[in-house]
Amino acid sequence: MNTSLVKKLPTPVYHWLQDIRYGRSPVGWINFGSLGRLKPIRTDFGLGRGLAIDRYYIENFLALYAEEIQGHVLEIKEPLYTEKFGGDRITKSDVLHVEAGNPKATIVADLTNADHLSSDTFDCIILTQTLQFIYNVPAAIKTLHRILKPRGVLLVTVSGISQISSEDMERWGQYWSFTALSIQKLFQEVFEPDKIEVTSYGNVLSAIALLHGIVTEEIEQSKLNYHDPEYQVLITARAVKE
Repeated sequence: MNTSLVKKLPTPVYHWLQDIRYGRSPVGWINFGSLGRLKPIRTDFGLGRGLAIDRYYIENFLALYAEEIQGHVLEIKEPLYTEKFGGDRITKSDVLHVEAGNPKATIVADLTNADHLSSDTFDCIILTQTLQFIYNVPAAIKTLHRILKPRGVLLVTVSGISQISSEDMERWGQYWSFTALSIQKLFQEVFEPDKIEVTSYGNVLSAIALLHGIVTEEIEQSKLNYHDPEYQVLITARAVKE
């Protein structure tokens, strides 16, 4: 391509040729197809359709540290992942809920104000998709650290790019979307920096899929497993108490 000649072309034509040259879609060429709509394909994260995108990443993260889900384990709302990943390594399972009335809960407590919970109690705490519904996140992290046993492990997941959960927003309030950096900073206020591992999962395709309620069964696994730090769909943290 004659670069000097191309630069003399009108600006719109020059940019159009540059897009073609570098494999980008020129303005007006993008076909949005089923995604060219103002309302999502499904508004429930795809939960009635298959395995939600964020759940796929959550389960990948917990599978990675499954051996640490052992002993006395605490989980929020229900023992879903305790049972799925802990198996016969579990000696005692507790479930925490913020209000009375949950038949699966063994503990009723607000993590931001839980002085009645004993310190140094749990070998492992599984906290999936919870911190975004807690306004005072630093207070909750301090409680989690306090109730862990020494050398206990906290396994956390939070939302990055995500829709608002209208039901949870109405019931608890949905306050935050996080980044790997914000989670790192928040946990460093309580845990030793070298005892924290923060990872992000997702890419532009999985972000779009999650927002539309498209599920994992509809996307190639290799594409789900490509992680682009500029598109953080899910952020995870593994933190160990000194």
